[in-house]
Amino acid sequence: MKNTVVTFKEAKERNEKLTMLTAYDYSTAKLIDSCGINGILVGDSLGMVCLGYEDTLSVTMEDMIHHTKAVSRGGTNTLIVADMPFMSYQTSTYDAVVNAGRLIKEGRAHAVKLEGGVDIFNQIQSIVNSSIPVMGHIGLTPQSVNAFGGFKVQGRDELAAKKLIEDALAVEDAGAFAVVLEGVPSKLASLITKKLNIPTIGIGAGAGCDGQVLVYQDMLGMFSDFTPKFVKKYENIGEKMKNAFSNYIDEVKTEVFPSEEHSFKINEDIIEKLY
Repeated sequence: MKNTVVTFKEAKERNEKLTMLTAYDYSTAKLIDSCGINGILVGDSLGMVCLGYEDTLSVTMEDMIHHTKAVSRGGTNTLIVADMPFMSYQTSTYDAVVNAGRLIKEGRAHAVKLEGGVDIFNQIQSIVNSSIPVMGHIGLTPQSVNAFGGFKVQGRDELAAKKLIEDALAVEDAGAFAVVLEGVPSKLASLITKKLNIPTIGIGAGAGCDGQVLVYQDMLGMFSDFTPKFVKKYENIGEKMKNAFSNYIDEVKTEVFPSEEHSFKINEDIIEKLY
C-alpha cells in the first residue's frame, strides 16, 4: 500500500506508530521500501555519512536533487521526504518555494523538510500554498549547529521548552503535515505530541512521539565518526563489510578468487588456434 501524507494523518488519529529511515541511493531505498516502512527521509545528513563533511552546512541543492532522484526510483511504496539544504529557504519565501519545487519536480520527492519554527512560518505556509507537503523540524536542528554552539539537546530549561512548544504550534499552523522533534527531552516531546494534531517524528526525543526516524548508517553501525546517544545499533554491518572487504583482498592476492565457478568458458580448439 502506498504511503502518503494522508497515511501519516490517519496513523496519528488511530494512535499507530510511524516509521522512517534515511536513504541516499536506489539500492538502499529499495531494500528499506520492501520492508513496509512509512517514510524515507533523504536527509542532508548525507553531507556527513556520504560526502564526509563535518556537518550538513555544505550540502547543496544539486546534492539533494541528485540523491533524491536515486531514492525516488527505489522507494515505490513509501513517502519520500527530501531535506531542503542550508540557505535554500532561509533567504526568502520566493527561494523557499522555488527550491522546494525543484526537489519535487526534479528530485521526484513527495514532500520537503525544513528546519525551524516561528522564524520560518512564512516559508512553510508559502510552500504548502504551492501544493507541496511540508514536514517541519524543530529542536536540535543541525543547520543551526553554529548558533547552538554544537550538537546539544534543546528545550531543557523553561524558556527554551516554551519556545519549542511555540515553534511546534507555528509549524502546524503554517500547514505542515508532520514535524520532526530532534534532541528533545522525552517528557517535553510527549507534551508537544499531545498538543499537536499533526504527527511528531522523533529522533532522540523518546518513545512518546507518533513515530521515529534514524539515519540508517547509524543503526547499522556503518558510520563510525561518532554515534549519538539516541542511536540503537540493530546490526554491526560496518564490521561485516570490513571483514568481507578483507577476505576479498586476501582471496585475490592468493588467487582463490575468481575460481572456476566465477569464470566464463571458451572452446579449447579456438584457444589452440590463437597461439
